[in-house]
Amino acid sequence: MLGEDEEWLHELSIGMFAEDGCLHVYDLDDDGTTAFTEYGIECLRQIIADEREAGRAPPRREQPSAE
Repeated sequence: MLGEDEEWLHELSIGMFAEDGCLHVYDLDDDGTTAFTEYGIECLRQIIADEREAGRAPPRREQPSAE
């Protein structure tokens, strides 16, 4: 969705909180996944932009063409 490496996005999300729109959703087995509200996606996009501007971002992932 964002065209970025998933591991890098996970690293960026570690510093985000519920107030930033980053939530951790758990199932009955206590396996969890990270989820974002619309505001959380906006915050993550801003973090990505800040990291790119500072030169601390990996190369963008190539998006598959929609043919």
